[in-house]
Amino acid sequence: MFKEFKNFIMTGNVIDFAVAVIMAGAIGLVINGFVADIIMPIVGEFAGGMDFANLKYVLTEASGAEGEAGYVAENAIRWGSWINTIVNLIIVGFVMFLIVKAYNKTKKPPAPAAPKGPSQEELLGEIRDLLKK
Repeated sequence: MFKEFKNFIMTGNVIDFAVAVIMAGAIGLVINGFVADIIMPIVGEFAGGMDFANLKYVLTEASGAEGEAGYVAENAIRWGSWINTIVNLIIVGFVMFLIVKAYNKTKKPPAPAAPKGPSQEELLGEIRDLLKK
């Protein structure tokens, strides 16, 4: 059973998949950092100096002091954070599009198809014509 597991793990597909998952996680962190630290401040500046992450609709205000008895946390719909997530999704999609586009350019174009010879019908027609002569 250990030998079968070892053979399964050491196949190229599993190794390739593991590398892809690790790389996707690393690329995701880089893109999230890019969006949060570079893109969102620019978007916020164009939106009048707003920080979207702090935009929310408060349903229930917090009461009391945190850590004391009877403290009730704020209940709010954080729609600004959701806008950040949507912008992040758009940027991740665009970056993935650029990566796939660049990868496709590095691929070799398919070899041109070999020229086709005459079809069976054409060959039979030629044989018939030769036999008639």
